[in-house]
Amino acid sequence: MLNNEKIIVSTMNYIPGYEVQQVLGIAVGITVRSRGIGGRFLAGLRSIVGGEISEFVENAEKARKTAMERMISHALSMGANAILQVYFDSNELSEFMDEIIAYGTAVKVVSKT
Repeated sequence: MLNNEKIIVSTMNYIPGYEVQQVLGIAVGITVRSRGIGGRFLAGLRSIVGGEISEFVENAEKARKTAMERMISHALSMGANAILQVYFDSNELSEFMDEIIAYGTAVKVVSKT
């Protein structure tokens, strides 16, 4: 669970100590990233010797962060103060482009105490 000052984001279908008052719908964040030619070239060289390809890892981390931020922004615009059952998905759009999606259920929660 991540507490982002304004919103609670959870992969669970509940938040301990909170009660769902209203389900607002699906919150989604999407980004499409391209692997630049320089990164592909360096990755090709690294794949010869094996090991982690840090250029692609960094790109993937940035893409997930962007998708998550957009999902949070979408949920906030719906009036949510929490997002439950958060998932990430990705699709290869072409040999050099990937789509990364973060989605979950935007809800309004209140503390049980």
